[in-house]
Amino acid sequence: MDFITIKSNISSEIVEKKSKFIANLMKVENKEEAEEKIKEIKKKYYDARHNCVAYRIIEKDGLIEKASDDGEPSGTAGGPMLNILRNQNLANILVVVTRYFGGILLGTGGLVRAYSDATIKAINSADKVKKVMGIEFQISMEYSQLENFKYYCQKNKFNILNTQYSEDIVCNLTMEEDLKDKFIEDFETKKINLKEIKILDKKIIDKSIWFFVFYKIKWKKFTIFLNSLELESIMQL
Repeated sequence: MDFITIKSNISSEIVEKKSKFIANLMKVENKEEAEEKIKEIKKKYYDARHNCVAYRIIEKDGLIEKASDDGEPSGTAGGPMLNILRNQNLANILVVVTRYFGGILLGTGGLVRAYSDATIKAINSADKVKKVMGIEFQISMEYSQLENFKYYCQKNKFNILNTQYSEDIVCNLTMEEDLKDKFIEDFETKKINLKEIKILDKKIIDKSIWFFVFYKIKWKKFTIFLNSLELESIMQL
């Protein structure tokens, strides 16, 4: 269940033949939150002609998707916006593009391009994070092993959480699910000097990435190009 989401909300705008398109890209965790934010945007831009919507949300019960053209010709706004989210594997994201009509009709092709451009501009402006399935461990160690263990975790892309200093050092550790077996093997073969390890739970964890959308528009259709590069927690130049 890997997907990409944004770290924080962002807005941007474009102007196309005197019509202003304002894109609000928002992080959401469930359908109820998304619907509430849509109401807030419509209230904020109450004097706009259209507030077109697309969202993709991953919940425990599966994937929820929605697209709305909000009065624009069918398939010219919400649908293309949703397709962009799908193509870039973006989820737990709501995008609302508000249009202030400038007096010049854009036609169906022009509307698709404008709503797509507004959405892509917001995506390109946002900081992204990749969500991956992870494992959380609780581990304990002697104080003398702490610095060596920190180096081991940095090298293997493990995250140390909630460190407690008592008779021994006890902390939680998160890692990508496919690294679990290596960690257990390193513990069992004494490659790392830990007293005890215990699996706590599976959970979705963050993975930092660089992400940009390259695109070109053709008459009555568009093509999205994605070029992404995953980064380690600490970048090496």
